[in-house]
Amino acid sequence: MHIGLCIFATDYSIRVDELARAAEERGFESLFLTEHTHIPASRRTPFPGGGELPREYSHTLDPFVALMAAAAATRTLLVGTGICLLIERDTITTAKEVASLDLLSGGRFLFGIGGGWNAEEMENHGTIFKTRFRRLTEQVLAMKEIWTKDEAEFHGEIVRFDPIWAWPKPAQKPHPPILMGGESGHTLQRVVDFCDGWFPRGRAGERVLGGLEDLRARASRAGRDMKTISVSVFGAAPDQGLLDRYAAAGVTRAILRLPSEGRDAVLSLLDRYAPLTATFGR
Repeated sequence: MHIGLCIFATDYSIRVDELARAAEERGFESLFLTEHTHIPASRRTPFPGGGELPREYSHTLDPFVALMAAAAATRTLLVGTGICLLIERDTITTAKEVASLDLLSGGRFLFGIGGGWNAEEMENHGTIFKTRFRRLTEQVLAMKEIWTKDEAEFHGEIVRFDPIWAWPKPAQKPHPPILMGGESGHTLQRVVDFCDGWFPRGRAGERVLGGLEDLRARASRAGRDMKTISVSVFGAAPDQGLLDRYAAAGVTRAILRLPSEGRDAVLSLLDRYAPLTATFGR
């Protein structure tokens, strides 16, 4: 099992390029960045974590720009979105950003995606909350066409375009791994139907292990080999016992969360977590 990192990269936290170099030097496998284009001031949608929405949610850097900085500062570190709010993005533009980042990083990109929770945030982008997963499904299928076809077209209920030419194509073939965030049965079925990995949140704790069994059963019914489906626990607790159980269950990577703080605080925490990279391998 690999050990990765995730952070809400902001305008006041450690620079992403410095963090990426420090992570690679200490043996971490990957670095994932979150995404929120903005946070509506109305705060109509309550924060799922309870209480006030943390400051970092409205200060996040653009993940693709920031991940390119991370990739340029490193040689082997995998870089990923955790998660990209695809339903707030243009499909064709995002397909090009993914392909460009994967190409320039030498095939080191992991595409974590999800449907999001903030209804008014996505409404500002023209997305209807109740249909967000229908949109997301079509977007993923359409992007696969763009990444793998010289002349791509897609005609869905929400996403539609006639034949187009769009390069570059991703370095990874047929495309970067698509990791679906969430813990519900619907999420697990989407993973089996059109994704390459499951991306549950670490706060689900022990429920991740039960979900993994459900995922295996769904994959078996669909005729999919679990070797083609990764499992990346986002924001995993740095608890040796739980990490041991994840590793024994076949989890691909445990992603430890870093606070949106300055370099001294973050680098100190990296040093504390670094021994885990030796314990679980790279």
